[in-house]
Amino acid sequence: MTRRRVAVTGLGVVSTCGIGTEAFWQGLCGPAPDGHRVISDFDPSPWFKSPKEVRRSDRCTQFAVAAADMALEEAGELTADPTRRGVFIGTGIGGIQTLENQILVMNENGARRVSPFLIPMMMPNAAPAAVSMKHGFEGPAENTCTACAAGTHAVANAARLIAYGRCDVVLAGASEAPFVDAAMAGFTNMTAFSSTGISRPFDAERDGFVMGEGAGVLVLEDWETAEARGATILAEILGGASTADAHHITAPSPGGRGAVNCMRLALEEAGVDAADVAHVNAHGTSTPLNDMAEAVAMTEVFGDNGPKVTSTKGITGHALGAAGALEAVAVVLAMQKGLIPPTAGYSTADPEMPEIDIVSNTPEPWTPSISMSNSFGFGGHNGSVVLGPA
Repeated sequence: MTRRRVAVTGLGVVSTCGIGTEAFWQGLCGPAPDGHRVISDFDPSPWFKSPKEVRRSDRCTQFAVAAADMALEEAGELTADPTRRGVFIGTGIGGIQTLENQILVMNENGARRVSPFLIPMMMPNAAPAAVSMKHGFEGPAENTCTACAAGTHAVANAARLIAYGRCDVVLAGASEAPFVDAAMAGFTNMTAFSSTGISRPFDAERDGFVMGEGAGVLVLEDWETAEARGATILAEILGGASTADAHHITAPSPGGRGAVNCMRLALEEAGVDAADVAHVNAHGTSTPLNDMAEAVAMTEVFGDNGPKVTSTKGITGHALGAAGALEAVAVVLAMQKGLIPPTAGYSTADPEMPEIDIVSNTPEPWTPSISMSNSFGFGGHNGSVVLGPA
């Protein structure tokens, strides 16, 4: 089957470093805040018809609806038939805030006081359902729930819906709102968090991640359809891949084997060579094992003179399932701006880590070219997506 080209025609983002693409970009190039990255100034009301709608949507869904609206506004008036418009928005956890709140209600006030909206608010597919209903998208409305790889998987899966002719437009991305007491306690007790509250991707002193939240959504569109309606094409999704480590529930496979396979398969689907890749937005969580495994894997795939590497988690924190979507948006913006954002928190090379070309301190000018975004999640889920400039 002939593959159709997949254009990116809109971007939307809700992030700890900025709401909206311009604020997000400025945040990526600015100083890193301290501690966990919570969005303190998010007001969902502009994206909902009434306060009642807001109350009946988990924060995770609220982020997704806002990001989708921003992306659609940038994309302009769509021409595709509603039955050929899809939504593919992933998450790692879904409506966990609603779940925790309602468990507390039940424990304190009894089962009869549990909200009848618990299930539709907590279910992982709530976000794509809400977006499809709001905008009348009648094609596939699905989600990927693969831990920290969910956003990258969602973008790659959505692109295939267009590439192979099922849809002409797909809203693709992910959302996460994980800041609840139980989740924070769980990550703390498994010693996943940085003890200093500082994200240091690939740095010798890295000691764990800091949590983030937010949503990123891209409007993906059949290239010919986008051109025909006069859309501004921002970038192209060239291909992607998904693999499993089949090794351990949290630790990466030895030598980053699963990540190596994933990156190579993504390059194969994209139809490009490793030498063609100029920039990698790495998973780069600031955890000792994962950063080491990813550095080893990138060296295996790209060789000693590999592409420029950055981890935007130094700024955004690790937004779990939304991370890959936020980072896909960051890659497209890096192409638009002609700059690669720096890896905040990186200052000291790890002498035991293979040498990779990390962009640090300040944004680095570049000629926008083929780029890759990587995400690797608990459970051994690996995701890579390859993007090209418009």
